[in-house]
Amino acid sequence: MGFISNIRRDATFMTRLLRILRRIRSVNPDSSNLVCDDFEHAADQWPTQTALIFEGKSLTYQQLDVMANRYAHWGRQRGLKPGDTVALFMPNRLEYLAIWIGMNKIGVVTALINNSLTGKGLAHCLNISMASLTLVDLTTMPCFMEIESQIERFQALWVLDLPREKETEDCRSLDAAIKGVSTVRPDRTPRADLKASSTALYIYTSGTTGLPKAAKISNARAQLYMKAFAGLTKMGPGDRVYCVLPLYHATGGLCATGAALMNGGAIVLKRKFSASQFWSDVRLQGVTHIVYIGELCRYLVNSPPAPNPDDERKHKVRMAFGNGMRPEVWDQFKSRFKIPDVLEFYGSTEGNVSLFNLDGHSGAIARVPRILRNKFNVRLVQFDIESEMPIRGQNGLCIECRPGEIGEAIGHIAHDARHAYSGYADKAASQKKVLTDVFKKGDQWFRTGDLMRQDKQGYLYFVDRIGDTFRWKGENVSTSEVAEYCASAPGVEEAIVYGIPVPHHDGKAGMVSLITREGFDLKLFKDHVDSKLPAYARPRFVRLLQEVETTGTFKYKKMDLIKAGFDLGAVTDPLYLLCNDDYVPLTPDMAAQIAGGQLRL
Repeated sequence: MGFISNIRRDATFMTRLLRILRRIRSVNPDSSNLVCDDFEHAADQWPTQTALIFEGKSLTYQQLDVMANRYAHWGRQRGLKPGDTVALFMPNRLEYLAIWIGMNKIGVVTALINNSLTGKGLAHCLNISMASLTLVDLTTMPCFMEIESQIERFQALWVLDLPREKETEDCRSLDAAIKGVSTVRPDRTPRADLKASSTALYIYTSGTTGLPKAAKISNARAQLYMKAFAGLTKMGPGDRVYCVLPLYHATGGLCATGAALMNGGAIVLKRKFSASQFWSDVRLQGVTHIVYIGELCRYLVNSPPAPNPDDERKHKVRMAFGNGMRPEVWDQFKSRFKIPDVLEFYGSTEGNVSLFNLDGHSGAIARVPRILRNKFNVRLVQFDIESEMPIRGQNGLCIECRPGEIGEAIGHIAHDARHAYSGYADKAASQKKVLTDVFKKGDQWFRTGDLMRQDKQGYLYFVDRIGDTFRWKGENVSTSEVAEYCASAPGVEEAIVYGIPVPHHDGKAGMVSLITREGFDLKLFKDHVDSKLPAYARPRFVRLLQEVETTGTFKYKKMDLIKAGFDLGAVTDPLYLLCNDDYVPLTPDMAAQIAGGQLRL
């Protein structure tokens, strides 16, 4: 990178960093200013500006505030008081934000339940929320009814879109209930004793590796999300962010919401993602900003080119912001869809580490310049793959990584707004994420569970989730790196890589589950993998997925794939084994030989 380029890079970095710091400096855990106060201030500043657009309907800031006021008064009438919890189990819709903002106005916590959950996972999320009532609509009501007997405490059910004549004693119409409710802002008395450190929301982890956990989101934490992105995106009145992400997820529900609603902009909200409709919606709605997660961008890049390239490129988008953009997708996404600016960030719902790639360096999740490292709470520490714990030196303390070394990212826990750790609703689960005596006796650091490396310029790169990286033939194998190369093979749309235990073998063998396009050739795939990866990192098993289940945020349920492994009784998809330098169909006889130790991998 040349001298002039370095100056431009650093100028962009500092400009955006200062913009974030200016917007978040008012956030104070000890303040009585809650999220709803920030929204009310925005509604007073831009009452007639459009705040929300959804399926042909729109709300101004004033109308959204009025709707939130109705839900607040309705909650008071139901006897809800500060500290109580309401479960919100709905898809994206016009009323979603109004409900939880309204609950915030009376100090009530809203548990944002993944609307794609069913069965045991849904019952678990409702039970750990300790909610006294649940709000659903007609699309999610049947799922609630199926697990109602598994709910440990009584939860009154209120349903949007349910006609009054179809009400029952246990199933009430929410539309009818709020019709005659006051639209005036409730006074601050119910929330007068609350501080910004109090819990505003429960947002759940995805549950890709077990049952979801409820992360406690304080008002201060929500404000940090919302105001940081308000500063970074520079949205203003007239700007619009296109949000196809679920509002129960922090990226859509807080980052995108804050970018728009703290700036007088509008959210163009969709019920769900559609690759075929994405760019036509963006053009027709005059969208200026896109919020993404990495899987969404991969879907768009993998989608067939439009017959007319202008259909994908003639838009008003100035910035795409989000997290999880993989290096192999980044440049394609920018060039194909003519996106001027990609702003990647890193953060976990429950953690205290938030990082931003402020200058748009391709493939990096963030940059922490050496001169500013003491202003950031993140460090990388050396890590042992076998024990899945940081390595400690002879003095019992952790060892910080040098540039280029891979280690676990950890975040120093402090009591200020930016570096506090609120954890989960489950205290035991929260404590498991805390590392003590790290660089000095008595200090505490949050374990992100993510492996990263940092280069000499300070750029941080995501490597893998702990537990995803595995050892084979005495070498560490990064599933993220292997998946990147497998996904770039001809005819491959998605590659999900994981390690599976194999009888009579140390470590774990690599397995890849592929989603393929027409024309995929297994021989060409092997040639491609062989040219990109060392022998120990090449997948031993290949599964060709006919159907694949994802979470509401497009993440694959890898744990289900790991559990099935190469068990032919559990796998009905075509399954292949690397044998004699070729991928051959795995037969029951071969599987038995592996189990008996006669066939070595």
